[in-house]
Formats: sequence, structure tokens, C-alpha cells
Amino acid sequence: MCSFKSEYTDDYSDKKTLYALEPSVYIVGAGPGDPDLLTVKAQKLLVAADVILFADSLIPEQILELCREDAEIIRTANQTLEEILLIMIDRVRSQQKSLVRLHSGDPSLYSAIHEQMHLLAEANIPFEVIPGISAFQAAAAKLKIELTVPGLVQTIILTRISGRTEVPTTEELASLAAHQASLCLYLSARHIENAQAKLLEHYSAETQVAICFRIGWPDEKIRVVPLNQMVECTHKEKLIRTTLYIISPALSTTTGRSRLYHPEHSHLFRSSHN
Repeated sequence: MCSFKSEYTDDYSDKKTLYALEPSVYIVGAGPGDPDLLTVKAQKLLVAADVILFADSLIPEQILELCREDAEIIRTANQTLEEILLIMIDRVRSQQKSLVRLHSGDPSLYSAIHEQMHLLAEANIPFEVIPGISAFQAAAAKLKIELTVPGLVQTIILTRISGRTEVPTTEELASLAAHQASLCLYLSARHIENAQAKLLEHYSAETQVAICFRIGWPDEKIRVVPLNQMVECTHKEKLIRTTLYIISPALSTTTGRSRLYHPEHSHLFRSSHN
């Protein structure tokens, strides 16, 4: 676990300001790409850690500017899980170092940490998970929308279409589309023709789709098109990876209002204004 050194100040950007880190693996969500969207805890860990395992194909280089000058930076895009695990065990157990395993987005979504945590536990290597902002949250902020609009849509579905990693039959895209919720489609640009066909089984052709490429990166692109133009736009922009699709009634003009701040609504902290 991590604790503060006595000289800690609130300026965690100062490389002299460090956590006192135990020898452990810290699985850190780097967010969608913008270094400013790292959590405060993630920044503090990056400033202090001895070793950084860096998913370099998915995370911008600028994030490494937070790290100590003497930190060991290991790029992992070309490594297998078994190779990465051996590094973790060596640095934490043998060398008694603190190690940040830096993942894109939030570790709870499509980050392949399930197997890492299982193997770390088997090897008796301590670890901690630090959440990050996911692409769907950053995209909604960029689009200036709320994905749960009263009277319109109250459910968010995070999913992907089957590819090299198969989706269980009970989670097949067409069956999820039947809910007509705010559907956030990850890892599907290479199979976009199939995805559009399945979505059109339940959403109208005019349903708005936000196509979000590399959200939070300097070269990000956001295009909002009708559902029946999703394939055309994807091909026109030459998108094959790092693309999120948001299919949602919330992308259309709406006047839904929450009861929470309505003058006729009372709750624990406020009486009705009737």
C-alpha cells in the first residue's frame, strides 16, 4: 500500500514530492489519452514509482513526463502476458521495487487485467488497482451530453461486437440494441458493417451516432452522423482502431428534466416549493 512521506506537499508535480511506496504492483488507469484526465492518485504514483510498465501503443508519451528521471520505463506493446509477469515478479519480489502497470482508459473495461490479477495473486505479489476515466465518459464530456436523460433514456450499455475475442451469445449486439439504451460500442471499427446491420434491427436509421477516434489525444476526431451512415463515415475517416461509437437517443435534441432539482420535488435536504 502507499503512504505519504513526511515531506509531502500538495504539489505532486514536483518530482521531489513522493509517495512512500511499498514494493507492489499498482495497476493504474491512464484515462483516454489526455494527461490532464489522470486521477490525482495516478499522478502521485507515476511521480513516485521505481518502474513503469507502459502500454506504449495505447497511451501518449506525454504521460511519462510525470515519472522520475531515474525511473525504469519498460514498453510492453510487443510483450506477452508471461513476459510482463516475469518483469513484475522480478522487480517487486527480487528487487523490492514499486511498479506501476499503466493501462489505457479504466482498468475495469477491456484492459485484460483479470488474468494479470489472477497470476499476481498466484505468485503472491501484492497489487492495487487505481481506476481511470473511460473513453465513453470523456466522449460524453466532449459532446456535452448526458447519457441518461429523464423520460428518454436511463440505461448505458458498454459492449463490443464479436471479433477475435468472442462475445457470449447472451450478449449478442442485436439483443442489446433491442433496449434502445445509450449504447457505447468499443473495439468494433474493424467489424463496423456487421455492427451497423445489427444496430439497425432495433434503432431507427436516423438515430444519432457519435464516432469518437482517439478521444483525449491531439489528433482526436468526433463525427456525429445518422446510424445508417456509420459505416460510410468510418471508412471515409479510415478508422480501424481506437474508436468508440456512442449510439444514443441522448444525442438528439431533447428537453428532459430530472426531478432532483425540480421545485416541486422534495428530498432529505430540501422541501418542495409548492
